[in-house]
Amino acid sequence: MQVSQNIEKKQNALWENIKVIIQALLLAMIIRTVLFQPFTIPSGSMMPTLLVGDYIFVNKFAYGYSKYSLPFSPNLFSGRILASDPKRGDVIVFRLPTDPEVDYIKRLVGLPGDRIQMINGVLQINGQPVPKQADGTFTSDYRLDPGADVPVFRETLDNGVTYDTLDQSPNSRGDNTREFVVPPGHYFFMGDNRDNSLDSRFDVGYVPAENLVGRASVIFFSLGNDTSFREFWKWPTNMRWDRLFKVVR
Repeated sequence: MQVSQNIEKKQNALWENIKVIIQALLLAMIIRTVLFQPFTIPSGSMMPTLLVGDYIFVNKFAYGYSKYSLPFSPNLFSGRILASDPKRGDVIVFRLPTDPEVDYIKRLVGLPGDRIQMINGVLQINGQPVPKQADGTFTSDYRLDPGADVPVFRETLDNGVTYDTLDQSPNSRGDNTREFVVPPGHYFFMGDNRDNSLDSRFDVGYVPAENLVGRASVIFFSLGNDTSFREFWKWPTNMRWDRLFKVVR
């Protein structure tokens, strides 16, 4: 009789542990789907704001929800629900219009109806140049994009949002463009690393509102020198301690 009771107690304890694990997994799935989703930065297109090896949380309720807010992007509804308009200057994760399986992260510079153009490396919004001031230099620790002593310029948008950009070459193909007129329901994005970013100036084009995933909010982890997350023994010497819990602006 005692043996039977012990077995029953062990079975109950095991079932309680299983329920706790299932509840934790469900909670993690809800948080990831509805609230915050982690992303890693794989390229240097948003330097110096975001570096290769940064791990960020993306706020998925900032602009409401579309099918791209859900795992596997099911066609349960069209457009966005609980929608809020993004602000110029936001750093946003979105699905590439030509391949919605691919996530991109860029800075929003053009709202619906805006006229966007680059003239001699200066961003023009609705015919007005965005103020651009020299702000030192930047050197990357990313092996594929070393960028030693790249000139940094601080831009300030008309809504007060300010951020650093890189301008490695004064005559790159993205420094002088045609004028882009952003269609209704679409947005225009650019990378802060202006000479090394595939964005709305090129193949990305205008991004539909439905493709927005969320706003980059905070860097929660960051490894430099091309250190893989799996190489935990290298963390102490390659951790970018000054970037931990840094708000993305």
